[in-house]
Amino acid sequence: MGISVTGVKPGNTTVTINSKTSPNISKRIPVTVKSRNLLAYGPAEGNGLTATVNSDGSLHVTGTATRQWRGLSWTFPCPVQGTVILRDPTFIAGLSTSVKFLDAKGHQLDGQVTSGGNAVAIPAGTVSLRFEILSSEATPTAKDGDLRIQLESGDTAHDWMKPDNTSLRGGGAVN
Repeated sequence: MGISVTGVKPGNTTVTINSKTSPNISKRIPVTVKSRNLLAYGPAEGNGLTATVNSDGSLHVTGTATRQWRGLSWTFPCPVQGTVILRDPTFIAGLSTSVKFLDAKGHQLDGQVTSGGNAVAIPAGTVSLRFEILSSEATPTAKDGDLRIQLESGDTAHDWMKPDNTSLRGGGAVN
């Protein structure tokens, strides 16, 4: 037997559990609702691109990448195991988003999850994730737009939700 609690939005609340057999017994339990969006990101600058965090938690990206497959990245501990899916309901033409799997030494493992793609199993030995926003253009052009990107457990993409961590410092990604 287990209890599953799904929150409508991230934050702190309480759950009250009442006994059916002894009506006088109840317990209030504090609960922290976390975002379903597993990404962590924040302000970043490098390779000609700059990212800032909007008030709603989305990313605002400006600039012109220095060359193809260059851009921004953020590395953070892998919060789950199993299958994940990456979705970007808003995108900027000419920019590619992906999450790569890293081992304990920071080396990239096989596979990655890309937006608009299929769900991917996180490889054994994954310790960290590297979220990347890279120019996919042979001759990069100026960008100025907002991104709402979501990495979540499982194989079903849901509506975008602000990640719990939007203050992680990032920088230029060299691919």
